[in-house]
Amino acid sequence: MRLSPMLAALTGTVLIFAGPCRAQTAANAEVSSQRELVIGTKEAPPFAMKAADGTWQGISIDLWRRVADQLHLHYRFAEEPDVQELIDGVAAGKFDVAVAALTVTAGREQILDFTQPFYATGLGIAVPAGGEASWLPIIRTMTSFGFAQAILALIGLALAVGFLVWLFERRHNEDFGGGVAKGLSSGVWWSTVAMTQRSTGNFGPRTLLGRIVAIVWMIASIVTIAVFTASITSVLTIKHLQGTVHGVSDLSAVRVGALAGTSTEDTLSHMRITYRKFATLQDGLKALRAHRIEAFVYDKPLLAWAIQQGFSSSIELVDATFAPQEYAFAMPGNSPFRKTLDVAILDAIHSSWWEQTIFRYLGTR
Repeated sequence: MRLSPMLAALTGTVLIFAGPCRAQTAANAEVSSQRELVIGTKEAPPFAMKAADGTWQGISIDLWRRVADQLHLHYRFAEEPDVQELIDGVAAGKFDVAVAALTVTAGREQILDFTQPFYATGLGIAVPAGGEASWLPIIRTMTSFGFAQAILALIGLALAVGFLVWLFERRHNEDFGGGVAKGLSSGVWWSTVAMTQRSTGNFGPRTLLGRIVAIVWMIASIVTIAVFTASITSVLTIKHLQGTVHGVSDLSAVRVGALAGTSTEDTLSHMRITYRKFATLQDGLKALRAHRIEAFVYDKPLLAWAIQQGFSSSIELVDATFAPQEYAFAMPGNSPFRKTLDVAILDAIHSSWWEQTIFRYLGTR
């Protein structure tokens, strides 16, 4: 008889802790068996692509189908025209899950939930193939701060040598005499002519110290001009062959395009990079091909796919990735089956099926 109160207390404790688990299980069962889920998506090749007959395929779509089959979920797809409407639809409860190429950001986490990420990538940079028109990099190079520094250094050397020649020759050579202004300008003129390897005729130093300075300057100027010429030539050649954009550090000096309503805008704004908005990826790549912009920034796998499909002869990807980001499915806050989806997604992406899926659409992971 004395065991009855203890047994009752133990039973109550078990029920207290088991209640949430049963509720969660019941919620999952209700979602999977009694209600058709509405899955929001938008075209984002190769993650979500709509065929002519209205069927969907792609990396994200195939992953969702595998997860849904494993969990015995009933669902239908509903398409939205852009990412922002898809996000708003999830936040408002219009969609149970959003399946596309959605990146996980802090701003989006504030209004909805994300599942376990299934693909890690970053932003890529598309540029015109083969560089741009040759006069553009020339103008940029000749108006750059580095070019101005090189010119000022050469002028400074010519002035210093001209001053030394005038200092040693002013009392012994009438070519450098006749007052400070005349003599000093003659010395600078001689050093400049000597630096450019032009003939000075009989005009030049006559004293021992003056000629020593002249010999050193003539030899040094040959090396200086050769290095300067080689540097400028190499810079212009690289920019002509590869364009002016080699990485993210070059974006602040060129005209950049980005897809409106995507997380790319937030990244570029945070980096204080001015950009032009485009309604679609195709519009942005067409503007890049026409040289109305010099770089287009977007998710690297999506850029690579779009370039491969229709712009491979005129646009190429820079070998650089920045702003790492992850793709995941989006759900309304406190979704009752988020944990179940997380487990199913982890199981799928750690299987050989996932490796084959990535290879089928992208060629490599």
